[in-house]
Amino acid sequence: MYKFLGKRVLDIVISLCALIFISPILAIISITLLIHTGRSPFFLQVRVGYRGKLFRIVKFKTMTDARDSEGHLLPDNRRSFPLGTFLRHYSLDELPQLFNIVKGDMSLVGPRPWIPEQLAVFPERYRTERCSVRPGLTGMAQVYGRNGIPFYRRLCCDLVYTRNVFLFTDIRIVFQTIVRIITRKDVQQCRDAFRNTTGSILIKNDLSVPVVCPSGREES
Repeated sequence: MYKFLGKRVLDIVISLCALIFISPILAIISITLLIHTGRSPFFLQVRVGYRGKLFRIVKFKTMTDARDSEGHLLPDNRRSFPLGTFLRHYSLDELPQLFNIVKGDMSLVGPRPWIPEQLAVFPERYRTERCSVRPGLTGMAQVYGRNGIPFYRRLCCDLVYTRNVFLFTDIRIVFQTIVRIITRKDVQQCRDAFRNTTGSILIKNDLSVPVVCPSGREES
């Protein structure tokens, strides 16, 4: 019941309340970025969503569109600016995705939405299962490794989550996300997904990911 109804209701209520509460902050950031870059303060990109449907994710723009004489974008370190770096450092560039949540493209908690090319390299059964829930603003892979772990390990974290969508799980992930953002400590890898096999063997042989209960026990 929670996975198919309660989760969506909470997403709408919490996201709308959050948007109302932080609207002055969003406005200040938007105006500052507009003045600094001279362009739209938002970055849009196509991502894979619920049941494989494509949607446009929205973020605050944290880099300029500066290009070289041949029209190619400059390296990231040459397009960064202090405000953009600050927004990325504290994940504030993700706040506009609250609109994606209200719209129904995303959820507060779920697998982070990948671009089509990233998802396409994995077996179809994993792609289908990963897209069986709405992508999230944060997720299990973000609190158990984030960008510090390879994509196949992030996939394992995501599949563990899709098999354990409970209110308690979402609350725990949100709390851990807040702690991670505040403390900026490196987070541990998703070891729960590798008790029976390594992620590389799992992907190579198309093996099942062990299911981890909220209590931490595994089920076959």
